[in-house]
Order: sequence, then structure tokens, then C-alpha cells
Amino acid sequence: MEIVYVYVKKRSEFGRQCNFSDRPAELHVDILPDPSLAANFIDRDPCDVPIQCTQEMSEHEVNTERFEYETRGINHMEGGWPKDVNPQEMEQTIRYRKKVEKDENYVNTILQLGSHMEHCIRQNNAIDIYQEYFEEEEGVEETEEQPSAKTINVFRDPNEVKRTATSLSWHPDGSQKLAVAYSSLEFQKVSKDMSYDSYIWDIEVSNKPEMTLKPVSPLVCLEYNPKDSHILVGGSYNGQIAYWDTRKGSQPVEMSTIEHSHRDPVYKVIWLQSKTGTDFFSASTDGQVLWWDIRKMSEPTERLVLDPSKKGKLDQALGAISLEFETTMPTKFMVGTEQGMVVSCNRKAKTPAEKIVCTYSGHHGPIYSLQRNPFFPKNFLTVGDWTARIWSEDIRESSIMWTKYQTAYLSDGCWSPVRPSVFFTVKMDGTLDVWDFLFKQNDPTLSIKVCDEALYSMRVQDNGRFLGCGSELGTTTLLEISSGLCTLQRNEKALATAMFERETKREKILEARHREMRLKERSRSEQSKEDETKETEGEESAEELVARAEREFYEMVEAEMKKREKDEKIEIDQISLHPPMYSQHKGEENQCCVLGYCSSFTWNDNCMGSFVLCIYCS
Repeated sequence: MEIVYVYVKKRSEFGRQCNFSDRPAELHVDILPDPSLAANFIDRDPCDVPIQCTQEMSEHEVNTERFEYETRGINHMEGGWPKDVNPQEMEQTIRYRKKVEKDENYVNTILQLGSHMEHCIRQNNAIDIYQEYFEEEEGVEETEEQPSAKTINVFRDPNEVKRTATSLSWHPDGSQKLAVAYSSLEFQKVSKDMSYDSYIWDIEVSNKPEMTLKPVSPLVCLEYNPKDSHILVGGSYNGQIAYWDTRKGSQPVEMSTIEHSHRDPVYKVIWLQSKTGTDFFSASTDGQVLWWDIRKMSEPTERLVLDPSKKGKLDQALGAISLEFETTMPTKFMVGTEQGMVVSCNRKAKTPAEKIVCTYSGHHGPIYSLQRNPFFPKNFLTVGDWTARIWSEDIRESSIMWTKYQTAYLSDGCWSPVRPSVFFTVKMDGTLDVWDFLFKQNDPTLSIKVCDEALYSMRVQDNGRFLGCGSELGTTTLLEISSGLCTLQRNEKALATAMFERETKREKILEARHREMRLKERSRSEQSKEDETKETEGEESAEELVARAEREFYEMVEAEMKKREKDEKIEIDQISLHPPMYSQHKGEENQCCVLGYCSSFTWNDNCMGSFVLCIYCS
């Protein structure tokens, strides 16, 4: 049952109290039966008459005021001394003790109390009053409890023109107050009648806000100072930064100048861990991360441009939409961008280029939420597009765990501050999902429909019991989750550690395998290029070889022709110098008359007589 409005009225405003008293019964009217009317009725036979034997009861629901109980004790170390005795002076206390111990009443009282103490000590030795008999059964009951969540209160935007609840921040002391920033993030759809106010709500009173914050531009983000609960800092839609002191009223104490502020809406501000408690930094989609000190808001103390090329160019910078800072690691911070990348930075680097350490890419759209695990800071959660992903700092290629793609767009998420394996996400269809990856990995442990409009923001209380969700129409719903989801389970840290290490190791193996496959493909492509080059070179050498063979052939032919010409010339010269000798004896073998010795010869007769000629000369 949802209470829309609560009426509060003093008893004195009800008027005079009514006094009632008992009196005997009085007969005012007696109507006698008329027999003539019996002819108008017919007896019904049989007649069924239901009878209710149990007592009639009615059910009523009342939303009573909530009270928180706490147990306090006093450790009485020293006291009960008279005024004239100083407990710090050893001599005075010893003197007074000796005086009291000599008193007869003191001795009688000690003897009387001694018997009672002896009886209690004997009982304590016989029975262990601190023994827990039902510890195991209670543990079983806790594990069997079904996860659930119920609506505690609803805070609506009091203005007629509804705006989106873009940011929530719990009061650091007691968490009885909730600061909500309201703004319209739809481009060029801001109406003239839209209010710029943001509010601080008391979680027990939903009729009207406890305090109104009046900025010069609608607030996109709002954050309490963890060291001073009276101070809040907010980032505006026009890029300016302002801070409020609730003791000084609704107007901002000081604001940053426009020329030294962001150029786009400020989507996130986070307080830094410092001695003064006055330092914080902000991020915007203009690609800048600025550091501020509320004691000097005229200009930022430090500036970083999120240029992935590390050249510091603002036109190439990545738009920041979420921030993460862990107090245990004061020099490191992380930025979630519109391009789906997480930029890990180191503030204490010497040069601006060294401040950007590395990037993690895995989302298809803006990263709306980025948070480290409060128990394992090396693992962090990102929420964007249709998934939530858990990363490890050691692996940059891909996340180690992720949810399946949802049907609705995810808009925000965060870790549970008390359980390392539980995180929350909200979606555009108005659904809140509670994930416990030790219990179930594929589906959420609890999925609850919070409202009909889209949910844009969420924040968990420090004790993990209460959860606030901001919607598109400015409705902030306060939920209380079951004790099983906000109580640390047995061996949960060890199991979560084992799962993170196992998934990290698996991703490292897969990453090494992918790297090896990429190297093989690269070497294969290089080898194919070399083969193509060799084939091209082989074709050219074959052409050269043919040309060389032709050249050598013609050279050999020319050399042979020159040799023949030379031999013929020599033969002619020999013939001219040595005339032929004619043999006088016919039948001499192997003797040519012209060339001398020859293996082939023939006889030839002419008028000059017989002589021998070889086949060449003949």
C-alpha cells in the first residue's frame, strides 16, 4: 500500500472529546405482523442458507513511524571517590582504601557478597552461558531465505514540469537524508517553466523536501562531503561547479567561473581523500577532468585532457561520463567515456601524457557507471549498452565476467558495500536487477519492477540495507532489500576471490592463445608476401637466363665462325708456302701428297703421273 499524503494534526484541534455511557434498551417502534401479506409469498423448499461459524474480522494496514534501536554500554573504570580524594594521586587513593578496609561494614559486605559470587562462579563453571547451541540452524535459515525487496517510501518531484532524477547521494552520518539532483538531459527540450531546484529529502517524510538547493543551472550530479556532512558539491548542466553549506541556506556558497569551467554538462564529481577535506574532481563530456578546491573556486587546481593519442588535443579527447576513485589508491582513478572505453589514469605522473596509463574497451555505447569492488579493488564494474561487465586490472583485452545482453538498455549500476559478490543494475524498462554471481551467473538473483517509467540513477546506502532509484519523471523510490542480500555470507570472500582468480587466469590463457594465433596469422601473411616476392624475382631471373642463353649462343656462333675463317686462312697460307709433294711410289699408305699423313686417302692418276690425295684434297 502506497501512502500518497500523510495528515498530521494535533489532538487539541479535534475539538471536545465525546463521552459515551451505557443505558438500558428503549423500544421506539413496534410493527405487528400482517397476515394478509402472507398470500404474496411462496414457501421455498428446500432452502439453502450459508452460515459463517467463525468470527468476522477486517484487515487494516498502517504505515507506522520507523525507529532505529541501538545498544549502548558504559565501562566504569574509575569512580566513586569522595570529592576530597583525587583519583590521580596514588597516595590519597591508597590512604582512603586502607581507611575503608578497616570499616566493619565493609568487611561484612564483602563476606556477604562473597557467598553470592562463589555460587555464580560455580554455576559458570558448570554451564557455559556463552555457548551457541543453534548456530548451524540459524545459518541454514539464512541461506534458505528468499531474496526480496520492498518499497519503503516514494519521493516525487514537487514541480509540475517533471525532470529526471539524475544523481543520488546519501547523507554520510546516519544515512537519514537523501540528496537528489534533478535535470532534463534531453537535448533542446528544456521548457521555460522547468524548475532548476534540487532537493534534500528526509527518508521518513515524503510530503515535502527538507531543504531546497537553488543552482543557476540544473544539477546533473550532486555529492555529499564524507568529512563534513553539511557541505555538498554539484555539477551543473552548463558546466559550472558549485558547492552548498546547508547551514548557510539554499543558495550556493561559491561557484566556478564559466571561462574556467567545463564546456559540457558535468556528469560526475567525487571528493578526494585529503587532510583538509576540501578537494574534489569532476568529469564532463567535453573531454576534461578538472581538480578543484572549494576554498578557491575561481579556477581548477589541475587539468587533464582525455586524449588517447597523449597529445593533449581537446578536439580529439574522449567524452567522460563516469568517474571512479578509491581512497585506498589515492594516485589512481578511472574514467568511463562516451565511446565505450575505460581510461585508467595516474594523477602523480610527471607529464600529462604519462597520466593516461592504459585503456579498456568492451562496450558498444557510453559507460554510465564505473566502480571498483570495495573488497577487491583490482576488479571493477562497468555498466553500459545492454550489459554489465566485471574487469581485472591485469587484463586489458576483455572483461573477465559479463552478463548476457538484456532486452532493455542499462542506465546505472553499483556494487553492494557489504557483500563482495553482489551488485545492482537498473534498466530503461523500470526494472531493478540484483546479481549474486556466487549463486547464479546467467540470470539476476532478484528482478523487481520498481516503476513504469525508465530508471536513470541509483545509490546504495553504506550499510547495504536501503537502495534509492531515480526515474525519468523525477520519482525517487526507496527500497529495503532482504537481509540475505545485505549480510556477509560464510566464506563469501574466499569464494569470490577464487572465482575472480579463476576467471582472470582463464582470460589470460585465452588472451595468450589469441596472441599466438595473431602471430601465426601475421607470420603466415608475411611468408605469403615473401613467396610472392620470390616468385616475381624468379620470373625475372628466368627471362634474364633466356636472354643470357641467347647471347651466349650467338657469341659461340660468332666465335666458331671466326675460328673457321681463321683456320681457312691458315690452311691457305700453308698451301701457298708449301706446294704439294707428289709421291713417286704408288701404294704408300697413309701418305697424302698435299697434306702429308691422312687416315683417308685415294689414288689419283693424271697426266703428270700417279700421286696420292686424301678425300679432302681429292
